[in-house]
Amino acid sequence: MTTFSASDVPSMAGRTVVVTGANSGIGRAAAGALAARDARVVLAVRNLDKGRAAAAEMTGQVEVRQLDLADLASVRAFAADFTEPIAVLINNAGIMIPPLTRTADGFESQFGTNHLGHFALTNLLLPQVTERVVTVSSLAHRQGKIDFDDLNWEHKPYRAGAAYGQSKLANLLFTLELQRRLAEVGSPVLATAAHPGLSNTNLLRPGDRGALTQALMKAGISVIAQDDAGGALPTLYAAVADVPGNSYAGPRGLLGTRGAPKLVARSARARDADTARRLWDVSEQLTEVTFPRHALQTT
Repeated sequence: MTTFSASDVPSMAGRTVVVTGANSGIGRAAAGALAARDARVVLAVRNLDKGRAAAAEMTGQVEVRQLDLADLASVRAFAADFTEPIAVLINNAGIMIPPLTRTADGFESQFGTNHLGHFALTNLLLPQVTERVVTVSSLAHRQGKIDFDDLNWEHKPYRAGAAYGQSKLANLLFTLELQRRLAEVGSPVLATAAHPGLSNTNLLRPGDRGALTQALMKAGISVIAQDDAGGALPTLYAAVADVPGNSYAGPRGLLGTRGAPKLVARSARARDADTARRLWDVSEQLTEVTFPRHALQTT
């Protein structure tokens, strides 16, 4: 397939897809595209009102359930209430470059939400997943570094951009190690990842910069960025295309910022199997959630 569009998503009839953070942005666009192809789509969202408003604009079978990835108690409750099979789990939700804040469990908010919340959710739901786990990363993973001495920014001066890069690198290392573990136990489930390129969604937070700077950045972004639908295509590609495990999908054009999706390269740090295993072990310790080896379906 030389190009891929939402019309290339096959019929998803009879299959359930869970999309985190699906009330806005590329998560909302991906969820809507899957619902339009007859999937039963569950919007896993922190704000139920926003989730219901998003669901109301989608066609097909769409449900809304509450999930706060910044609170492991909420993650556990969501997973405990979800007893049916899941064809595809899409770990889409994320926060980007906020001021230093901490999750309900005391983690730096970007690492806690973007990585640890999804790490716990995936492992808790994994026995019910039958096809794929898709995790949304970012071009910013290339600037990321896993600082095992201070993962939660408790000692060094906080740099929001560096913390974001660490969380997005963690997404790819998570995918790498998850696929290794799935293959090791003979599971047919694939772990894949995607990035949206530069998507003109919620990139700028009000008040983070001066009005003139924000206006100039928005003008520049509007020239090179994709809309939500375009930004969601790599996620859809990673979810349904014929790709191997540990695949990473992103836009094919303009330095990876926009265009139809294809399989793309990742940084050397994102390919480091030793770091991926170490991060997995630390993540299990921090979340107290482990890989459900004995509960998985095998081929």
